[in-house]
Amino acid sequence: MSTTSSASQNITIRLDQRTVRRAKVLAAKRNTSISRLIAQQIETLVGEDDAYEQARRRALALLDRGFHLGGRIEASRDEWHER
Repeated sequence: MSTTSSASQNITIRLDQRTVRRAKVLAAKRNTSISRLIAQQIETLVGEDDAYEQARRRALALLDRGFHLGGRIEASRDEWHER
């Protein structure tokens, strides 16, 4: 996922040396930089969160509307609960 905005901001993160070494290798395998690798992961996470929220809203809207499962109730409540 890519952002459409051309404005960007630098951030600083701390990683242990082993992780940095492994990230350099991974970035080289993907022909990119560590910075771009991290940016892509964050963009993916944000996109997934957005998609989850949209799906959640759609699911809740469906639940609010309810589902017609067919059939008819032909007995009254009193008939079902005769004592």
